[in-house]
Amino acid sequence: MGKHTLKLYVTGQTPRSQRAIANIREICEKETDGEYELIVIDVLENPQLAEDEKIIATPTLVKFLPPPLRRIIGDLSNQEKVLLGLDLFPNKKNR
Repeated sequence: MGKHTLKLYVTGQTPRSQRAIANIREICEKETDGEYELIVIDVLENPQLAEDEKIIATPTLVKFLPPPLRRIIGDLSNQEKVLLGLDLFPNKKNR
């Protein structure tokens, strides 16, 4: 499996943003064996980046690689939904 490239769009340092960051890092560490790149973009600091990607709600996670492109909106606390959205299958050795 190749490296996953993800962008997480958040709005400031709110509890919801912090929860989304922590949740996706935990999921990626466990399910990709650390083979991921996570770019966190604060839409308050970089509104043009959010506009370019047509981000209308935060937090929004965008998976660029491997294809297909996927978007997940929310704090990413539902691991099953996130795994399904990212086309990841639970890493059996970590269970």
